[in-house]
Amino acid sequence: MFRLVTEVDRARHELLRTRLRDADTSASAVLRSLRGTDQERDSPLHVWALDGTGTLAGGLVGHTWATWLHVTYLWVDGRYRGAGLGSRLLAEAEHTAGAQRGCAAARVETWDFQAPGFYRAHGYRVVCEIPDYPPGITEYTLLKRLP
Repeated sequence: MFRLVTEVDRARHELLRTRLRDADTSASAVLRSLRGTDQERDSPLHVWALDGTGTLAGGLVGHTWATWLHVTYLWVDGRYRGAGLGSRLLAEAEHTAGAQRGCAAARVETWDFQAPGFYRAHGYRVVCEIPDYPPGITEYTLLKRLP
């Protein structure tokens, strides 16, 4: 018999993560080959754009893992949109990920009202579309092979 509990429990969370990682490593030669390498852990990748006064004008927050760049956030202040700043942020992150971290591909999730067209214009292609996530919005996952 089991008792199901719905509560936040950090110790159980860590135990579950560790057990899943061990099971996945056991089941996958690819994941086993990552263990003990620089590619095993997420490495933060941040690119910041500061205006002439040092104020944040835009930024990209992501991480690299296992030859992939994952763009988590990309934002440009409304005053600077349309001037190519977002393109520069993305290009710098892709360059850093590819040239310095050996990444071969990049991924990003974005909502329909955010920037799917921006990413498509930069060579990303939609590989997943989730309608009504959240209700009334479509989420896209896009990928790009890096040079």
